[in-house]
Amino acid sequence: MNNLNKPITIAIAGVSGGGKTALTTHLATHTNNAKALFFDDYDLDGPDDVLEWINRGANSHEWNLEPFVADFMELLKQPLEYIFLDYPFAYQHTQMKEFIDLAVFIETPLDLALARRVSRDFQNSSGEEIVAQVNHYASHGRRAYLNMIETIQPDSDLLVDGTLTIESLADHIMEKGGEYHRGRT
Repeated sequence: MNNLNKPITIAIAGVSGGGKTALTTHLATHTNNAKALFFDDYDLDGPDDVLEWINRGANSHEWNLEPFVADFMELLKQPLEYIFLDYPFAYQHTQMKEFIDLAVFIETPLDLALARRVSRDFQNSSGEEIVAQVNHYASHGRRAYLNMIETIQPDSDLLVDGTLTIESLADHIMEKGGEYHRGRT
């Protein structure tokens, strides 16, 4: 497939609760000829202990992305204009690096991201369970959030403000994606 016919692939990264899934879903459903893949939909071989993995340097190549890549390759065969990825590694994993045209990082304040995550993941939990999760974040989990900011954010092409509406973020990303598309023709 030549570069002019290849869909523009936009990878969306950010911390947990940063808005990746909501933004990727919005982009895929509000853009003509577009589809999305979501990293969290895959049961990938990777580190058993994410915090230990981060302490060892968070080498993205410890994750086997073959199922994700296989599905991505199938999407490349379709007559799409865009493929949106809810994908945490930006350009850092060689199995996907060459396919990404634009890597976006959602800059969401950590307090807002944590609040979103607690609201999303612990709706039916007891107060004690929620307090335990917040304490875990404070003592250990925050390191994972900071790692994303330290490693993936600088590797991204476009930083967007995670406090804005999904619609505003999508408009900004599509403006940049359109600039990329015009540059290819």
